[in-house]
Amino acid sequence: MKIIYIYVLDTLADWELGYVTAELNSRRFFKEDANQVLIKTVSYSKQPIRTMGGMTIVPDCFIDDIMVSETNMLLLPGADTWNDPKHETILVKASELLTAGATVCAICGATAALANLGILDNRPHTSNGPGFLEIVCSDYKGKDFYIDQSSIASNNLITAGSTEALLWTKQIIECLDVFKSNTLESWYNYFNTGDSKYFFELMQTLPSNNKN
Repeated sequence: MKIIYIYVLDTLADWELGYVTAELNSRRFFKEDANQVLIKTVSYSKQPIRTMGGMTIVPDCFIDDIMVSETNMLLLPGADTWNDPKHETILVKASELLTAGATVCAICGATAALANLGILDNRPHTSNGPGFLEIVCSDYKGKDFYIDQSSIASNNLITAGSTEALLWTKQIIECLDVFKSNTLESWYNYFNTGDSKYFFELMQTLPSNNKN
């Protein structure tokens, strides 16, 4: 069982998590021998949070409940409230998870939060474009490790800019190894282009009992 912890905070950018939560929760395109995954929302308290889209989420657990294990994963979505000091606890936990070999996935504003804590100083990463982290992070020292690409998966860190939720999700699913490789490629191509030929390719990659 792999636990996927998703940190939730006020003004969370809903769209950045849409693809990944839908696919991991529904399992609709999982391969037959895929590992079991469990999604848990986590926050600094059990108080409901309000997303940027106005949705209410009640966290499942506290930050202290996170099991630091290389088999688990932490997702950090973007939000307008990452500068609040109360979020430093989850960033420290993210550092612990990376040290333990667990995968940490950050997108948009969450990459800035990691940069502020020095976690990106010596790890290949990307964000919302060249120069963005220098603007928003006064102590950012990771410029030499910045890669100007949409989404970067390096070792056990996956980072992306705010417009790259689809590719970020593809790399997360690839890391978890829950889709067959041809399923993942067809899935990505379909949602990336909208071309129906990729939908039919996708259906052909699935076990027969998943095609209806």
